[in-house]
Amino acid sequence: MGQLVYGNANPGIEFHDRTLAHLQIVIMIKLRRGESFGFCFDHGASAGSGRTTIWLSPAIPLQFIYLGSRDPSINKLWLEALAASSNSAAGLRVIVEPPQQLDL
Repeated sequence: MGQLVYGNANPGIEFHDRTLAHLQIVIMIKLRRGESFGFCFDHGASAGSGRTTIWLSPAIPLQFIYLGSRDPSINKLWLEALAASSNSAAGLRVIVEPPQQLDL
């Protein structure tokens, strides 16, 4: 489990490394463009099973910390779906990874 550390929050928000890698790409693209946006995520049962929404802005420090040493493969369809959610009024949400298409 990796962590997304937002501002001075400690501990960070835990995500599986594969999920975190996809979120990092989408978040970094938006922040590089100077875009601020909401990010809504669910808490696990150990944290009360609720959800939180944070406002991501280029002015707030952000870290992506991975537990594993290998870079996960990237699913382009998942990136596109995450990016689409980040542009919605509800903001970026972690969604189920769609199956990857095979290149024929």
